[in-house]
Amino acid sequence: MVASVTRTFVSAPATHVTQTQAVKTLPAVLSATAMTVPNVAQAAEATAGSVWIPALSAVGAGFAIGLAAIGSGVGQGIASGRCIDGISRQPEVADDLRGVLLLSLAFMESLTIYGLVIALVLLFANPLIK
Repeated sequence: MVASVTRTFVSAPATHVTQTQAVKTLPAVLSATAMTVPNVAQAAEATAGSVWIPALSAVGAGFAIGLAAIGSGVGQGIASGRCIDGISRQPEVADDLRGVLLLSLAFMESLTIYGLVIALVLLFANPLIK
């Protein structure tokens, strides 16, 4: 009996996935770039007329606004959708759900405003620029 069971199961052939050279070296290139950019910015700070710190601050401000807006938008969409689902299932609690939804949307929007404040500080009152 055991011999017949072992003959019925045939092991699948092992597949070998080969990576191209570009895929193997991409993480190394990205990490080298991430390690080099701050050093270049610090070296350029010593020279007169440096543009690295303001340029990188503008990039950081863009990321701050973009990530804050994306995160808040996704969160508000999910919360609004769940509230509409709850109201459609139990219409008698619509007033309670609406109040909680508006309060949570206000808190989510405040996080976006914090991202805006960080971006404005990076652009106009940057502590890294003398």
